[in-house]
Amino acid sequence: MVKGDTCHVDVVDRFGNMVSATPSGGWLQSSPTIPSLGFCLGTRAQMFWLQEGVATALRPSARPRTTLSPSFALRDGKPWLAFGTPGGDQQDQWSLNFFLAVVHGRLNLQEAIDAPMFHSEHFPSSFFPRGSRPGVMHVEDRVDAGVIAELRRRGHEVEVQDSWSLGRLSAVARDGAFLKAAANPRGAQGYAAGR
Repeated sequence: MVKGDTCHVDVVDRFGNMVSATPSGGWLQSSPTIPSLGFCLGTRAQMFWLQEGVATALRPSARPRTTLSPSFALRDGKPWLAFGTPGGDQQDQWSLNFFLAVVHGRLNLQEAIDAPMFHSEHFPSSFFPRGSRPGVMHVEDRVDAGVIAELRRRGHEVEVQDSWSLGRLSAVARDGAFLKAAANPRGAQGYAAGR
């Protein structure tokens, strides 16, 4: 059994102060060991490449690529929305899907989180051994069959996943005098609470 994983939390207080945090760590079982040194890389240091010439190669003053992407949006220059998700390389994809659904789709926070989710495996993984699956797209089976057929017609290799299986988003927002929160029902691990 693997213990430890990434989690995500968003908080807004009555004054409009917001935080979005995606703590991750405590799962060294997935970090590669450096045989000559005898220890594992930290959970984010494993994202460095040990090959010279690569943009994220290990070198002084360089930062590794990271999948941690707690997100924050302003409206009219003021804190408006904090959101994020655990999920490795899917974090940016799921967060962008959510954000676009709120901003352009005009869905409320819960509707945007509940919308059928999808992601691609085209880009090389941040995690060793950094595999990629060009053209592969995962979609929940709640996506309309016509959309899936059109994606396949356009050359995507679509892998249909179970309902409510992709994404683990949460979000909080300040809307005038109202504070709003929403959480993901997927995995029965997300909660939205207020007082």
